[in-house]
Amino acid sequence: MVWLIVAGVVLALVTAVIAVRVLLKLVRARRLLKATGMPLSTKAMFWGSIVYLVWPVDLLPDPIYLDDIGFLLLALRSVHAAAVRARVARRDP
Repeated sequence: MVWLIVAGVVLALVTAVIAVRVLLKLVRARRLLKATGMPLSTKAMFWGSIVYLVWPVDLLPDPIYLDDIGFLLLALRSVHAAAVRARVARRDP
């Protein structure tokens, strides 16, 4: 029974560390939101994922941050894709 509790605590810590790392990457990427041509939907996804991370109501209970990590990764991917599109648009004459 003790090993089950330890495994749960370790899982909670690992997912919390992953969530914080992804959140830090997403916050560092916020400067891309200021770039021209960034769609409003991407900005909304960025801020929505951060709000979801701190929101007390989750799809999964809070010791399991998989849903939070999923939303953060989706937002990070969207910001990256929008940044790539903006770079390509600036290069085109």
